[in-house]
Amino acid sequence: MNRLLAGLRAPRPGPGVCVRCFNFTREQGYELCYACTTGEPRLDAIVPIAYSVAHEQLHHDLVRYKRGADPWVEIATARLALILRRFLAAHEACVAAAAGVDRFDLVAAVPSGVAGRDEHHPLRRIVGELVASTAVRHERLLRRSGADLRPRGFDPGRYEAVRPLAGASVLLIDDTWTTGASAQSAAAALKAAGAGRVGAVVIGRHLNRDWCQNDLRLRRTAGPFSFSVCALCGSSVPEVQAA
Repeated sequence: MNRLLAGLRAPRPGPGVCVRCFNFTREQGYELCYACTTGEPRLDAIVPIAYSVAHEQLHHDLVRYKRGADPWVEIATARLALILRRFLAAHEACVAAAAGVDRFDLVAAVPSGVAGRDEHHPLRRIVGELVASTAVRHERLLRRSGADLRPRGFDPGRYEAVRPLAGASVLLIDDTWTTGASAQSAAAALKAAGAGRVGAVVIGRHLNRDWCQNDLRLRRTAGPFSFSVCALCGSSVPEVQAA
């Protein structure tokens, strides 16, 4: 466990951190990053477990667990399941409170961004089998629609719900958040089917180390990772001055 945690970087609120998705903003005075400023918010709460930075362990696991021929796929899958299980045990209540509910009635995985992969999306195995707290509430609530859409942009028609949801609250699990278009599109489809509040837990919030001062901010603000605090209940990070 110590080796696993050593490679994780914890998102925390603070100056220069997007209040919605916990990306770094271009300037310290902005509340939202560019993607959230130009995006379409449909989720009632979002929390990333850790930053996913290129060439670091979490990023490798998030790539490898989707590669069926990779000899590390089972190890990567097990690590991701463990991270999600430990985080939800400690902080699902934080996400529910932020979304405005006591608890989530249902749990669903955000469908794959690749239409042909979604039928056997490995994220559903993690959510529906390997993590006990989600498996008992998991349903495959969403499927890809047949619409011809932009591959990465927000679109409320990207997914369709498989059944009416009659006010049920839903916890969405996503593996990676880059712009948030997939998770926000999934939330839009759930609400169109009658879902109540929808929150999202994202295993890895993608972060480009080479953009602007992200590398400096990571080194100055990312302390030791701990499952005892999350981005919603943890302390703010101090302001990072330009070098």
